[in-house]
Order: sequence, then structure tokens, then C-alpha cells
Amino acid sequence: MMTTALLSHADCLDHEVPRDHPERPGRLRAVLRALEGRDLLRLDAPQADDAAILRVHPQAYLDALTTAAPGEGFAAIDGDTWLSPGTLNAARRGVGGAIRAVDLVMDGTAQNAFVATRPPGHHAERSTAMGFCYFGSVAAAARHAQDHHGLARVAIVDFDVHHGNGTQDLVQDVPGIAFLSVHQMPLFPGTGDPSERGAFGNVVNVPLQAGDGSAAFRAVMERAILPALDAFAPELLLISAGFDAHRDDPLASLDLDEDDFAWVTEKLCDLADAHAQGRVVSCLEGGYSLRALANSVAAHVDVLIARGK
Repeated sequence: MMTTALLSHADCLDHEVPRDHPERPGRLRAVLRALEGRDLLRLDAPQADDAAILRVHPQAYLDALTTAAPGEGFAAIDGDTWLSPGTLNAARRGVGGAIRAVDLVMDGTAQNAFVATRPPGHHAERSTAMGFCYFGSVAAAARHAQDHHGLARVAIVDFDVHHGNGTQDLVQDVPGIAFLSVHQMPLFPGTGDPSERGAFGNVVNVPLQAGDGSAAFRAVMERAILPALDAFAPELLLISAGFDAHRDDPLASLDLDEDDFAWVTEKLCDLADAHAQGRVVSCLEGGYSLRALANSVAAHVDVLIARGK
């Protein structure tokens, strides 16, 4: 019997942020509490080595982050993005967890996987940490799938309310990786215009406006994202699963709810069944209302569990 894997690690609680910062350790605690008692293969997310990170970031960037990391207190990268003594270990767990999840679904240990780590990763550009993010974990997992599993087509679908500028930056010039995003605009980081298409036509951006809500979200998924994904026919589907499009999230206003996240998960799993033998790896990105985040993750993972049986 196949199963759903859950990868996380206590190190991800050690990324500390200044008081009242939205990307706080309580996010991960809320997620893990919401998943208690569910039928999951629970595994520690391993710490990524330098080679895994260097697939998507240059050595100079890794060196600069390592040098900037403080021995105590905080070091500011920008007004949103801070280093604490535990930050880089936590970020390495995010990369390592995503890569381990790919291995689990590729070798048949799990049908699908959810990687519950923080900090998130989809805003980290090639040489720039920003938007609470340090390493492009989903992009690194996609490159690992190519390099270690020989996959010709890997797709990343990002439904975080903020455009995944970092993931786009890391894969837009890589043949065999498609990046598809639905997000709110105008909103941080300001990227994600439909004109951004990638070097191989491998980028699909579909912006929504504040307040568009469930009907508009489902319509653009059905009209644009899902057909493009179907045409690409991925051998593995990666999801940047941000839940900050929820109506209760303090950082955006797309007005989705838990049912929308369950619905989109079902639709994505349908396409993974059609093209990728059901292989799905979902990685936690944003979501800053603890209650909404917990409920939305539970709805998302419940679909993965049902599809993994």
C-alpha cells in the first residue's frame, strides 16, 4: 500500500525572527498540531549539503549568507528577512526535506509527500535572499529530480498568494522544468506578469486581483494553469503550497478558503495521476493566520492522504 510522507524537523523552529514578524515559529507548530493523528509516514527532513544548494545558488551567495549569520541575536538582510543563529540550519532542512521527498516518491516508498518546514523558499533568487526566504528549496528539488532520477519533465505549481519570483529566477532558463503560478497582483514582490514566459516558454503566470475570491481562482486554474500543466505532461509534480490566499490571512486579500485548497489539490493530483504516476511533492510556503494556515494545510494534506492510498 502506498502512503503519504510528512517531512519536518525541530531545527525549523530554531529560525527566530524579531517580535511580531509574521513568519514565526508558531506557524510550524500550528501545522504539525493540525496533522496530529493522521495516517502519515513521519520522517525527519535531512539537512541539505552544499552540493544540493549549489545546484541553484552560487558559492559566493552561500558563503555570504554563512558569513552574515549571527552567533546570537539577529542580522537583517532586508526589512522582512532576518538571520538568526538557527536560520541556515532550518533553511537547509527545507531543501533537504524537499529532496528527500522526491526520492521517496520516486522509489515508491510514498505516493506523495508534504514537506512541513520553515522558512519558506520560493522568494529566494539566485543570489538574493528576500521575502522571508533563503534557499530555493522547490527549485533545488526539481533539479535533483533531473540530475538523480533522470526526469525529462518536472513541473512546479505555486499557488501561494505571492508570486514565486525566486523559483522562477532559478528555473526559467532550465529546460525540462515548468513553473506555473497563480498569485495576487499588485502585491509583493511585484513580479509574475503574464509576459514573463521563461527561456523555453516554460513559465506560466496568471495574476488575480485583490478580492477576486474562489470563483476567479478556480476559473483561472481551469482555464490556464491546469491545461498548461496537462500539455507539459510532467513526470513529477512539485507544489509550492502557500496558504496566504486564505481570506483570513493578514498579508493579502484573495479571499480563498479551505475548500479551495482541497479543490486545487484534487485537480493537481488528477493530473499527476494522468502523467506522473501520482507522484506529488508539496512544500509549505506562506500562510500567516495560524488558524487559517492549520485548517488549510489539513484540508490539503487530507486530499494527499486519500490519493496516496
